[in-house]
Amino acid sequence: MKKTLTKKEIVNMLLNQNLEVEDEEELLDLLVDQPIAIDVDKTDKETSTFGAKVSDKITSIAGSWPFIITFMVFLGIWIALNIFVFKNVDPYPFILLNLLLSCLAALQAPIIMMSQNRSAKKDSLRGANDYKTDLKSELILEELHDKIVKLIENQNKILKILDEEKNKNN
Repeated sequence: MKKTLTKKEIVNMLLNQNLEVEDEEELLDLLVDQPIAIDVDKTDKETSTFGAKVSDKITSIAGSWPFIITFMVFLGIWIALNIFVFKNVDPYPFILLNLLLSCLAALQAPIIMMSQNRSAKKDSLRGANDYKTDLKSELILEELHDKIVKLIENQNKILKILDEEKNKNN
C-alpha cells in the first residue's frame, strides 16, 4: 500500500529544500491560507521604467503590418524619386538608402531585444506564479481528500454502531 504524503512532505518534495519547522509552517500558511496569485501584467505596468515602455511601444509598432507596408511604400517612393526626379541625390545603387536602412536596423535590433527580454521576464514570473498556484491547489486537494477519508471512516463507524444496535434490538 502506497503511503499518502503529508502537505509538509509534498512541499519538501516539490521545493527540494531543507526547511526548519517554523519555515515549513509559514510556507504552508502562505500556500493554503493566503492568496498567492499575482497579476504579472499589472505588476509589470506598475514597475516599468520610461525606457521599457518606449521599447515596448516601438516593438509593437515595428513588428506590425502597417509599419511593414508603410516602410515598403517609403522604399518605393525613395527609389522612384531618386531614379526619376532627384537623379544626383542618391543614384543607383542607393548608398544613402542603404546607410539609412543600416542605421534603422542597428537601432531597432537592440530596442526589440530589450522588449523581448522584458517579455521573457514576464513569462518567467507567470511560470513561477503558475507553479505556486498549482502547488497551492495540490495541497488544498490533498487536505480535502484527507477530510473526505476521515468523513468516510466516521460514517462507517456510525453505520457499524447502528448495525450493532439494530442487531441487539432484533
